[in-house]
Amino acid sequence: MNDMVKEMIKLENVSKYFGDKQVLKGVNLSVGRGETFLIIGRSGAGKTVLLKNIIGLLRPDSGKVFIDGVDSTGLNNKELEKVRYQFGLVFQSAALFDFLTIDENVGFFLYQHTNLKKIEIRKKVKETLALVGLEGIEDHYPYQLSGGMKKRVAIARAVIYNPKIIIYDEPTTGIDPIAIDKVVSLIEDLHKRLSITSLVVTHDLEVGLKISERIAFLLGGRIIFQGKKDDLENIKDPRVVQFLHGSSAGPIKEMEV
Repeated sequence: MNDMVKEMIKLENVSKYFGDKQVLKGVNLSVGRGETFLIIGRSGAGKTVLLKNIIGLLRPDSGKVFIDGVDSTGLNNKELEKVRYQFGLVFQSAALFDFLTIDENVGFFLYQHTNLKKIEIRKKVKETLALVGLEGIEDHYPYQLSGGMKKRVAIARAVIYNPKIIIYDEPTTGIDPIAIDKVVSLIEDLHKRLSITSLVVTHDLEVGLKISERIAFLLGGRIIFQGKKDDLENIKDPRVVQFLHGSSAGPIKEMEV
């Protein structure tokens, strides 16, 4: 990988179809190395499909996806798997395995893909849980935790193997305001400590603006705004203005995706 590449993630004219439906329509996106970047948009705007193309779970029908300077669209499955290991994923629902302990959940990647001894992995799990403010829960099960704690366990699982990029998919959905504040603070703290590239995908604008440095607004499969959050103060596009104000009146219609 090339440390001289400024963009950790770069998309060039990426399009994706499902049958006759075009979900992504020539998306251009650039996420800088070590940046916290926000993708916002309504439900159905194409955010999840965009993420899957970035990670390599889907391949674009046209266009290119670069991860740390490497065109992942031209890789075979084995090469693509190595690229995927650069990502840590925090899923919307936390997606913990209910039948596994917290130790087994957080250390899942290390147990499955390394030759580390169990005692070494447990030590790493303990250290990573302490990093997210959850000491002493290694032998608990997910059902014993609150929603906010599950989110933090999911973050611990994402960072334990030191990925270059963390993707947060709706990181505050389904938790209470106090837990939201803890998760937001944790994301900010980890970003500073680990000097990691963070990609946050959410429709919660307030949360997104607290975390992010730059923003892209996805609507109908297209990026209609990309820039610094301070640029939003002078934005003229009525679609972006409508979304920012949460208004039902405007050019974005109820069924538009």
